[in-house]
This record gives sequence, structure tokens and C-alpha cells, in this order.
Amino acid sequence: MTGGGADQNLLVAVEDAVATITLNRPEKLNALTLPMLSALSDALLAIDADAEIRVVVIKGAGTKAFSAGADVHAWSDLTPLDMWRRWTRMGHQVMDRLESIRQPTIAALNGLAYGGGLELALACDLRIAADHAKFGAPEVGIATVPGWGMTTRLTHIVGSARAKQLILTGVPIEAARAAAWGLVSEVVPGAQLDASVDELATHIAAQAPVAVQIAKQLIDSARPRTSLESLGSGLTAFTDDAREGKTAFREKRRPAFGGS
Repeated sequence: MTGGGADQNLLVAVEDAVATITLNRPEKLNALTLPMLSALSDALLAIDADAEIRVVVIKGAGTKAFSAGADVHAWSDLTPLDMWRRWTRMGHQVMDRLESIRQPTIAALNGLAYGGGLELALACDLRIAADHAKFGAPEVGIATVPGWGMTTRLTHIVGSARAKQLILTGVPIEAARAAAWGLVSEVVPGAQLDASVDELATHIAAQAPVAVQIAKQLIDSARPRTSLESLGSGLTAFTDDAREGKTAFREKRRPAFGGS
């Protein structure tokens, strides 16, 4: 399986039982669009059905970003119902599919992972970060909330206090702190990230695949499920503050929130 989707903004390649999915919008910091989410969903379905694939790696093109998150320009003009029907529900479906895919998944975090990009990484089983990577949840800065499972997954991984610090402040953290919090399992020099991820993927792929996949399922059986986040995301996306936040984002200025 080798190919691309969403006008080549999402690339898929398979080599030696490892599938690599690359977010390929480096000029936009690999920000996610609906076509990219749809292509990712299709790729995950195909990978899950392929008995020869034993490990999945997700990475971002370039050296600056894994993904800057959901493309604000792509959803800011949607109506509330379209926001819920298309953007929020599609994002949840893709993250849930990624989380539940039978093969182990590794996020190769080659730069910043913000918002939806962090949510994509959280849906993976393992996260390896370059030493210059940063992690953030900037949603409250544009008057909305994480919409693709972060409030549940991040809390499960780092605990409620640290999840609240990241989400309520919107202030990103460096790779070293992310490792101390347990958000990532390893931090390596940026130049060594690909080799480190390849080594890990190759090692996992060499183990008994059925045992690996069942072990993953057993571990995941205790994880919490996302619930109210899609409702909260849909609601907050259309407040007066949200309109101000999106306008300020486009105009590259500090928003002036009024609390409504």
C-alpha cells in the first residue's frame, strides 16, 4: 500500500510491515482539513484490514510541526449544525478509529503538536518527541474547547491537574516537561527522531503480531471513552467570544473577549 489522499496532503507508505502515514502540509504546519481527516479515516480502515501490517507510524512533513491542529480557516465559516455534523463528528470518528486500530501506533513528534495535532498524537499508543517539540492546547485562546477527545485522553495520560494546566491556560510545554509528565515516552535529538522511531517500530514488528495486538487490546480495555466533548466543542464554537477569537486569529492580534 503506497499512495496519497486529500491532494497529496496525506501520504501512506508501507515497508517491512510498518505503515507510515505522513501529514503533508508543511507550509501550513500540517494543519488538518476535512479532506485530510477523510483520507486518514480511509487509510486507517485499509491498514486495519491488512494482515501484513504490524505497526503504524504517524509523522508530520518538515521539521517545524507534527501538526498545528485543525485548520481554523477551514471551519470558521461553518454553521453550528455543519460544525457538529461534519467537523466535530468526523474528528471524533477518526481519533476513535486511530485509537482502536489493532496495530500499535507511534506518533513521531517532529515539532509542535497543538490542538487537534496533539489530539492526534494522544490517540496513538506511543509518542516519541524531538527535543525541540512543543505541546499545547490553544483552544481557549480562540474561545472554544478541545473537540476531538483531548479532555478525556490527556487527563487519562497525565492526570487532571496537568491536563487542566495545559488546557485552561493555553500555554504550551516543552518536550522535556512533556516527558516528565508522561505525555511522551521518549525525547531524542531532532536529527535522531526518524532513526529512533524506525528502531522502535522494527522492534515491535518483530514480535508475535497476534500477541502484540491482544496485549494492546487488554491494556486499552481500561481506558475511558470520550463523551460530552463534541457537544461542548460545537456549542463554544459559535459564541460571540468565538467569533472574536477567530477574527483575532485571522488578523493576528490579541482577542478582546466579553464573556458571551
